[in-house]
Amino acid sequence: MVRPQAKEGILRVKPYVGSEANKGKTLSEGRKLINISSNESAFDASPAAKEAFMRSVGDLIRYPEIDAMSLRMALANHHGINLENVICGAGSDQIIDLLALAYAGKGDEVIYSAHGFQMYPIAAHAVGATPVAAPESDLTADVDALLEKVTDRTKILFLANPNNPTGSYVSQNEIKRLHAGLPGNVILVIDAAYAEYVTTEDYDSGIELVRNEKNVVMTRTFSKIYGLASLRVGWAYGPKEVIETLDRIRPPFNVNSVGISGAIAALSDKEHTKKSQLHNSEILQWFTEEVKSMGLKLHPSFANFLIVYFDPNSSKNAEAAYQFLFERGIITRRVGGYGLPDWVRMSMGTQEEMEFVSATLKEFVEKND
Repeated sequence: MVRPQAKEGILRVKPYVGSEANKGKTLSEGRKLINISSNESAFDASPAAKEAFMRSVGDLIRYPEIDAMSLRMALANHHGINLENVICGAGSDQIIDLLALAYAGKGDEVIYSAHGFQMYPIAAHAVGATPVAAPESDLTADVDALLEKVTDRTKILFLANPNNPTGSYVSQNEIKRLHAGLPGNVILVIDAAYAEYVTTEDYDSGIELVRNEKNVVMTRTFSKIYGLASLRVGWAYGPKEVIETLDRIRPPFNVNSVGISGAIAALSDKEHTKKSQLHNSEILQWFTEEVKSMGLKLHPSFANFLIVYFDPNSSKNAEAAYQFLFERGIITRRVGGYGLPDWVRMSMGTQEEMEFVSATLKEFVEKND
């Protein structure tokens, strides 16, 4: 029997697997589950964003702005960039998909770092291109290794900075060196979803490079520090020609009205953002020291999460740790899909949540088998 056949690349896609979070569930003693599996904000969204959301739901009968113009204007003003160089999407994932659709296809290659965000190879396969993973150095993107993978078939190089799930980052000078080594027809996409959390002086989200070059795009999201993950709002800053190309294939009305309103309000609440930044800086440092004191290995993180290593040859391996925490109401994330089967990723929650996570993790480490 003749049946419809999907494109070859689609069949190579390994579906993105999320966490086992069930946010509505509570434990038998009435305590809510602690979900530190998806790198969401430790805090709720800005009160201003919530108010804007509630105002927006009163007009659900109308389509949203066709091009998220008001949000683009707010982003341009907030970051001091040109409106014509900004595009918005249903999460930054959609912009990643649009870039692959517009600039890669069958016979082309898309490069990413070995433990980079899973959406990069998915986007490449979806358009028939070949994803090419470059090895990392100490769980950090290696500029030389990335450049060694470049061929005349390379169309896009995706780099998450800081990277998910490792939490590592590449300095501004190294990013410049990476760009300098790329042919002009290769687009360097800097995925800066966690940029707001980085406090080191040698980091740049990519804005300056985009401003001065013709083949660099920076993607950002409102799903992390702004606490609007459920609204799915992302954006990109890039050369006018690239943005206009993406706009040709961007679905109309792709960002909903409540997302636009909420994002604009969240962007304007600088005090709430600063509070989230300060909390993350403090809790990440505290939790890092807590994990180290237990004798566990971790990878230094510059985002709002970290990964912890568990000996695969021990009964206290990564799966055992994950299950132990899960049974006590703490949802973390296994990262085997990123090529890190012996690590568990933990997002930073509130102080109270992380104190309970620390105590539970210590209980796991010290328990007798």
